[in-house]
Amino acid sequence: MLDGFFVIDKAAGVSSHDVVAKVRRAIGQKKVGHTGTLDPFATGVLPVAVGEGTKAIQFLDESEKEYRAVLKLGIATDTQDLTGTVIAERDASQLTPEDLERLVPTFLGKLDQLPPMFSALKRDGVPLYKLARKGVEIERETREVEIHSLTFDWIRLPEACFTVRCSRGTYVRTLANDIGEALGCGAHLLSLRRLRSGMFEEARAIGIEELAAAEDQASLLITLDQALAHLPILPLNGEGERKVSHGVAPGENDFAAPAPWLTVGQKVRLYQGERLAAVGEYSSDRTVRVLRGFN
Repeated sequence: MLDGFFVIDKAAGVSSHDVVAKVRRAIGQKKVGHTGTLDPFATGVLPVAVGEGTKAIQFLDESEKEYRAVLKLGIATDTQDLTGTVIAERDASQLTPEDLERLVPTFLGKLDQLPPMFSALKRDGVPLYKLARKGVEIERETREVEIHSLTFDWIRLPEACFTVRCSRGTYVRTLANDIGEALGCGAHLLSLRRLRSGMFEEARAIGIEELAAAEDQASLLITLDQALAHLPILPLNGEGERKVSHGVAPGENDFAAPAPWLTVGQKVRLYQGERLAAVGEYSSDRTVRVLRGFN
């Protein structure tokens, strides 16, 4: 049984759900899931949890993402990418590379972004993209996102390539669309590649074929310990191990070392010796509530 995370290099034209099915076949395990969708036209980093890793998805730190994208100015589409229908064409011939560079500071920091209709967000349990395909557009609320950095790698008008580091929940398609609107000509994405999602990086990414052909698939895994390394470790003593194994919250006398540094609501990794036993949350009564145990 394999437990942990594979960083899959998703190909263009397949859905995140398709990738999960392919990984399931490649490793011969049923317990497989992804940590968050990547648009079918997009490529790159898609973390896929297997075995006990599926229990750890909710505790991952994927608060920061990094993408490389190519936009085309002068054409807007209903999906904000090349897969959609053209809804507007405007002249962009007067623009210069300097116009794009000057715009960068206005898109840094916290922004209010309107999620696109062609997205997996749901309204009354129905994904917005299903409504959009029927020609239905509903009112959406803007939500705050944060752009940590934005740089243009090359500009060959009317196309330009940029790399963006942003908060989780940012739609890079919408960012490209908004850049186009700010320039007065519209824009859409020609390509999108995710380079990083939290600690999952492109350097560790593998193709489905590579995974299927690997003699030692376990060597390609990111372990639960590595994936949850942002959570502090709390070693249990014998009594603490007994309590956790029965789903009981260990108290301040059940740890192998004192933990005066914990704050209420803080999540920690609970260890039985060298084995990750559970993820817990420190409570005001000085116990650690077990949120999820691992076999």
